[in-house]
Amino acid sequence: MAKTKTYKSEAMAAIHETAAGMHKAGVIDKQTMREFDEGCLTPIHEFSADDIRALREREEVSQTVFARYIGVTKDSVSQWERGEKRPAGPSLKLLSLVKRKGLASIA
Repeated sequence: MAKTKTYKSEAMAAIHETAAGMHKAGVIDKQTMREFDEGCLTPIHEFSADDIRALREREEVSQTVFARYIGVTKDSVSQWERGEKRPAGPSLKLLSLVKRKGLASIA
């Protein structure tokens, strides 16, 4: 399965696609491509237990529903909200998207 990238906007997606093509052709170097990645892709933020609880409450959903959207168990969301564990990887990316665009953006 191919990785999909989430961009800040359609314009940023077009810019990044052009830069990726230029990188593949050898016109721009790896460091410049990293700068395009950082500028165009949706940033991933760290979330505290309170941040996660506030985000879920902002979306007005239960832990169970929130967990289903994120693709984790209800127990994981509960542990995140209590500060026992921290989200990582794809969960962080999805939480960042929910923070920026709302839960409907990943539905």
